[in-house]
Amino acid sequence: MSLLPRTAEEFSSAQYWERFFKKRGEKAFEWYGDYNKLCGVLHKYIKVQDKVLVVGCGNSELSEQLYDVGYKHLTNIDISETVVTHMNQRNAERRPGLTFQQVDATQTPYEDASYQAALDKGTLDAMASEEEGALARNMLTEVGRVLSVGGRYVCVTLAQESVIKLALEHFVQLGWAVRVHCLQEESGKEEDSFALPVFVLVCTKFRQPMLTPILEMCLGEDGAPTRLTQVSELLSAVREHQAYSVLRKRLRTGTDASSNLSLTLCHTKTGLPRYTLTVQDCSTGAKVPRSNHFAIFIVPQGSETAWLYSSSEGRRQLAASANFRRLVIVAMHRNQEYTDMQAVQSELSPMVMDLAPPGMPANQQVPFLSVGGDLGWREEVSRGVSELSGEYCVENVKGEDGELYRRLIFLSNAALVQSESRLVSSITTSSHKKKNKKKAKPAAPPTASSTSLSVDSGFLCCAHHEVMVAGLAMLGVGTPESKDVPVSVLLVGLGGGGLPQFLRDFVPNVTVEVVELDPVVLEVAKEWFGFRPDDHLTVTLGDGLERICALEKEGGSLFDAVMFDVDNKDSTVGMSCPPAAFVETSILQKVCSLLTPRGIFILNLVCRDPVLRKSVLQRLSAVFPSILSRKIEGEVNEVLMCSRAEKETSNSAHITPSLNQAAKNLQSTLCSNRTETSRCPHIDIVELLKDLKVE
Repeated sequence: MSLLPRTAEEFSSAQYWERFFKKRGEKAFEWYGDYNKLCGVLHKYIKVQDKVLVVGCGNSELSEQLYDVGYKHLTNIDISETVVTHMNQRNAERRPGLTFQQVDATQTPYEDASYQAALDKGTLDAMASEEEGALARNMLTEVGRVLSVGGRYVCVTLAQESVIKLALEHFVQLGWAVRVHCLQEESGKEEDSFALPVFVLVCTKFRQPMLTPILEMCLGEDGAPTRLTQVSELLSAVREHQAYSVLRKRLRTGTDASSNLSLTLCHTKTGLPRYTLTVQDCSTGAKVPRSNHFAIFIVPQGSETAWLYSSSEGRRQLAASANFRRLVIVAMHRNQEYTDMQAVQSELSPMVMDLAPPGMPANQQVPFLSVGGDLGWREEVSRGVSELSGEYCVENVKGEDGELYRRLIFLSNAALVQSESRLVSSITTSSHKKKNKKKAKPAAPPTASSTSLSVDSGFLCCAHHEVMVAGLAMLGVGTPESKDVPVSVLLVGLGGGGLPQFLRDFVPNVTVEVVELDPVVLEVAKEWFGFRPDDHLTVTLGDGLERICALEKEGGSLFDAVMFDVDNKDSTVGMSCPPAAFVETSILQKVCSLLTPRGIFILNLVCRDPVLRKSVLQRLSAVFPSILSRKIEGEVNEVLMCSRAEKETSNSAHITPSLNQAAKNLQSTLCSNRTETSRCPHIDIVELLKDLKVE
């Protein structure tokens, strides 16, 4: 018969504990660890000469072991008559000064300020569930009464949120100092330990209540305390340690390739996120060398958003390429300073062994892997807040190709690059003069203060933007017949403005209207991405759906191309681009009515849910007879090109002769239409249209 209670309420029931100890007999029951695990932190806060009240002692050997090492002033109380009788009999001869009394911890007979310490191992956890914590509060009040000034309540607990929150709020209100130790599990003993770590709560009574709370968190028994300002912050720190312990426990028993386990390591002084570690195991059956147990891969700064590192599919591919049983992929956070690769490795080395796969030899060397051998480079140039999208930052990064890029990142989804442009730089005259004839130093990435950085308008960083531009070949743009024919485009979604500026700068006779919901995005595009509207490139601020409805209602406004490149702010659905409302049948019908007879609707679709994707395609097919799709290699994105033309009979992924010629014409036109200040566009229209699929 199980000795564990059926419900949490039974933990605080005197009848339950009476039955428990009668059934258990003489065998000691050690909640949350024995003396050997706890002695370091107990000796730190409880002096040998202190008078100590042990609350809810049970039949634990802890008091006996403390007595044996010199603690002779222990008063042990428990609500169970059975356990008190048994413990007195067990210690009568060997420990005559160690007494056990049947006392209710919420109503003790002891005088005020008569103890220097109160020791609680699991009793608070047992009592906190009763009557919404009323019983536990009564016990804590009684503990506070019997403790003298400078006295400490030392509580060993699993720190379940309701329990620890109750205790913290109680003692903070009294003006006591509060410190929490998270005790680390000993290596190799995880199988016999709790999945959750054990915490020791130390609350110190002051003569005058502290007006400003003293709240501290320590890792291990000797860890340096980290000062926190609010109870919520301390609770958050406790949750982080619990999550880490559960993750470590799970990893020690093994995972599979489909797992997506990650944790965030914070700076010990600031508490800010410093590293995100993602654990990726190789698939079952992979031929991994016996010695390749475990490796750490450091992602260069600025590359965290790359598909290979930010997506589950990419990480699986990276792990398979590295060919280790387990690969831990480490990303560095913004607003943190990192000296060099060696410093990062030294910082991570003490903790990564906790994430090692089961069965790995203890003396196994763990290699650190990366790309290029350095930490990469990132420079934040702007930060702000949008009412619609939250906090954002604009940053310059050095890509793995050595080029400089500028990115717009919304921090609510920091793994996604909202917009990206390639930068061209020229060192200022003053910076050249400063060099004089001194010995040249290794070149560092240029910073905004030392260089003039401008956006290369002929380079589209997003692969799906290239495909969307290539889709204009279906309009016949670039043929001799279309030399003077105007091309009108309606684009929903501005981002950094790279796509509409490319269209304006390189497509002849084009006019582009961009619809953007967020005015902050427009200002960012102008200030940091070189976006310059003019007569051929205009911006309408407002909701894209409302603009489409208004244009359709007005009539007379027809476009050769309507493009959707707008993301979904709701990350809980399986389609992150566009929002579901943009592909409702009624909207698609309005889009169709806005197109000229030769017009084309181009949609950037990001959908991980195959059922949802099928539904979107069915709605598109009901409106547009012809749909071509182009998958973006290494990404979830695909570009759909929808027109009124008759559907192709072939489903093969090859480019037709007519479309091939149209692609060549468009390629030639884009290059010939560049201005004196712009470079030839870096785009291969023919190649982009090779892998079209008929839907």
